[in-house]
Amino acid sequence: MDPAVSVIIPCYNLGQYLDAAVSSVLAQSFQDFEILIVDDGSTDAATRAILERYARPKTRVIRTEHVGLAAARNLGIRQARGRYLCALDADDRLEPSFLDKMARVLDGDESVTFSSSWLRTFGDETWEWKPDRCDLPTLLWEDTVLTAALVRRDAVVAVGGYDTNMPEQGDEDWDLWLTLVERGCRGAIIPEILFNYRRRAGSMSTVCWHGPGHLPLLRYRLAKHRATYDRYRLDVLLHQDDRTAALLRDNDRLERHIASDLEPAANQRRQELAALQARLVTGAQVEHLTAALQTATAEVAALRTSMSWRVTAPLRAIYGKWLDWRTGS
Repeated sequence: MDPAVSVIIPCYNLGQYLDAAVSSVLAQSFQDFEILIVDDGSTDAATRAILERYARPKTRVIRTEHVGLAAARNLGIRQARGRYLCALDADDRLEPSFLDKMARVLDGDESVTFSSSWLRTFGDETWEWKPDRCDLPTLLWEDTVLTAALVRRDAVVAVGGYDTNMPEQGDEDWDLWLTLVERGCRGAIIPEILFNYRRRAGSMSTVCWHGPGHLPLLRYRLAKHRATYDRYRLDVLLHQDDRTAALLRDNDRLERHIASDLEPAANQRRQELAALQARLVTGAQVEHLTAALQTATAEVAALRTSMSWRVTAPLRAIYGKWLDWRTGS
């Protein structure tokens, strides 16, 4: 008898995280599933060794040459037997009730094609993400759906699976959700944290969001879905205007904090330290002031090199022109 859910886990040189991801599936309160690990031509010796002897319940390993994330997922889809698919990345984890609650949504309403949830990050960063919409206008400006969202296999197959022609790896899931909703499908978001998303240096999402892959992927998405972007142009522009204004407000708060608190404190410590050194005072007092100066200076530097600061730097330069364009002046 075929399982209800096929959990597809592509793995390319991520053997150190793989078993934790698989264990999070095996620990599900909903047990009607299979696990398909797609070894995407791993070159890392440790990962290859793990996959050579990997044996867990309900789990099988599919091997291929290195074809990339989208093609690896498509290979798993072709061999999947479940009516629902879950594309779990090898370094992420599911909460124990994830499959149960996701499947209930799809079982209870045939008009819903995919079900998602909120998430919590772990690893290098800890924060929560709580989107509330996954309609077409929303998906044009932001991917509010989990990569691992449960989705009907027939619907994914009908649109050709994940797009293997994207210029960079990453955002394949965003493109899939957008394509499905463009064709009249509907998704739902469970307002509960059911997914754990690892944040780590060098991850694919970092490259897609903030690295060199961002602009090529953006251009590709705009070109592929141009008719939809044209249709919802005003919605997208208004949303981006709101986001820009919010970033600028946050940046302004940082500017005031630096100017009124951090930089004066650092300057005061510099003056006190210089005065003490001029009198050749040594010992604990100089060490204390030196430490205070280093702390204040580091905090200023951290703020000025933060992601928020880098993102808003070009916005500060162009926001006036943006407002002129909006008002027609």
